[in-house]
Amino acid sequence: MNMLLDTHALVWALHAPQKLADPARAAIEDGANAVYYSAASVWELAIKSGKGLIELDVRFLEAAAEAPFTELPLRGSHAWAVRSLPPIHSDPFDRILAAQDRCYVHD
Repeated sequence: MNMLLDTHALVWALHAPQKLADPARAAIEDGANAVYYSAASVWELAIKSGKGLIELDVRFLEAAAEAPFTELPLRGSHAWAVRSLPPIHSDPFDRILAAQDRCYVHD
């Protein structure tokens, strides 16, 4: 199975796996699954951290790189795909993650 972690799931998977629901944690830890995280999540966390809205370890990016996850770059095709999404989410980060999932993870 391929899965793209949303921003909260990425933070929890790296720093507080006990906050994940048991099935989610099991799926993330199952080596047979391909687990992805987005550069958009890193961007979102950088913005929130820079504003003092969240506190992250300075090694967050290193921890993400060391995890058995694959980073998805943010591409123009992902940004363009946002236009075809239904207006369910107004959060731009949620929308780009949904577009990346459609374009890359579940192609």
